[in-house]
Amino acid sequence: MAESTTPPELQPGTDQRLAKGARARASIARHAAEVASVEGLTGVSIGRLAADLGLSKSGIATLFGTKEALQVAAVKSAREAFIERVIAPSMSQPRGYGRLRVLIQLWFEHITDPTFPGGCFRVATIAEFDSKPGPVRDAIAEDRRDWLAFLAKEIRLAQEQGHLGERNADVIAFEIEAVLSAANTAQQMGEDWGVATARAIVDNLMGEPAP
Repeated sequence: MAESTTPPELQPGTDQRLAKGARARASIARHAAEVASVEGLTGVSIGRLAADLGLSKSGIATLFGTKEALQVAAVKSAREAFIERVIAPSMSQPRGYGRLRVLIQLWFEHITDPTFPGGCFRVATIAEFDSKPGPVRDAIAEDRRDWLAFLAKEIRLAQEQGHLGERNADVIAFEIEAVLSAANTAQQMGEDWGVATARAIVDNLMGEPAP
C-alpha cells in the first residue's frame, strides 16, 4: 500500500485527537490546581495525579513532559477558573463603579464558596513560590501582576465617575487585594468574622458601603 503523502496534521481524525488531548490536559491541569490549593504546588506530581485520576504516569508525562510543566499548567488552569468565576461575569455590567462593586462581590463569593477545595489558589501558592526562581514562580507572578493591573484599571474607571477619590488606583488595588487575601485566610481558618471585617474595610477603602 502506498504511503500517504497527506501531512499528519491534515489526515482524518487529527482534529479529534488534538481535541481529545486538549480536554485531557485541561482536566489533569484542573485537578492539579485542586491538589495545589490544599497541598501546595510542591504536592503536585505526575505520580500523584496518575493515582488520583486512574491514569498512567507515562500518559500524563506525554501530555506535560515534566513536573514543573504540570505545575505551570495548574497555575494557568487556576487563572482560567478565576476569570470564569469572577472576572467574566462582571464584564456584563456597565463600566465604572457598578462593575467594580460586582467584581468585588464575586471575589468575596470566590472566597466564601471556594472554587477550589483549599480556597483561593493565588493566596495558597504565592507564599510557596515567592522566593523560588523559575518558570512556576514566573507564572504565578505574571498572574498576580495581570490581576492587579486589571483591578487598578477598573478602579480608574470608577474614579472617572467620581468614586474612590483621587488616590493612586494601583495603591487602592494593592490594598483591596491584600484585604481579600486576608479574608481568604480567615475563611480557611474558620474565623467567621474575617469576611465581615474584610467587607467593612473594603467599603471604607471605596468610600461608601455596598448598595
